[in-house]
Amino acid sequence: MKTFDRHDRLLAIGLSALAGYVDAVGFLATGGFFVSFMSGNSTRLGVGIGEWSVNVAIAAMLIGSFLIGVIAGSLGGRAAGHRHRAVVLVLLAALLAGAALLDQRGALWPAAVLMAAAMGVENIFFAEGTEVRIGLTYMTGRLVKIGQLIAAALAGGDRWGWVPHLVLWSGLIVGGAAGAAAFLAMGGASLWIAVAAALGIAAIARQPDAVAR
Repeated sequence: MKTFDRHDRLLAIGLSALAGYVDAVGFLATGGFFVSFMSGNSTRLGVGIGEWSVNVAIAAMLIGSFLIGVIAGSLGGRAAGHRHRAVVLVLLAALLAGAALLDQRGALWPAAVLMAAAMGVENIFFAEGTEVRIGLTYMTGRLVKIGQLIAAALAGGDRWGWVPHLVLWSGLIVGGAAGAAAFLAMGGASLWIAVAAALGIAAIARQPDAVAR
């Protein structure tokens, strides 16, 4: 995170919060499955295999949808060149809007599929080639980094190097809390807030100089 300017840090925090929001909505809507946290779905896949449960198919479907989103975002980003961030955000907003429309028509699982694909797309925002510079929908590695940098600070290193990583992790938590509250109040219609947020982030992403000031 230290190598990113203020504009990109703000975008990362916003996208992390959006991922937490969407994941919370998906988790509550599906009764305990994730649309952005594929480590959790991978565990559910393994448990489902051990239990011979229908959860195998659900977890595998969401993991596959997330992977397809990553592939689509990567191909779209490659084709767009220097405009890959704009393409990623437009595709992200479109998938979330599609999920919201499907959910309003009672098609929960197709909506969940689009939500998972959208979260796969989001992770390509900070991609350079085949490398993702910041993971936006998973935070286990970020927590490890926080622990490492706290240890470094205690050993006499940078006292505050861990703070940007903590802020990014906190963005996911705040987004998750907001998503849960919105879903409990609005049901599937809460996805339209995520669509608006994605479009808002797209607008901010086009104005780095204004944000940096």
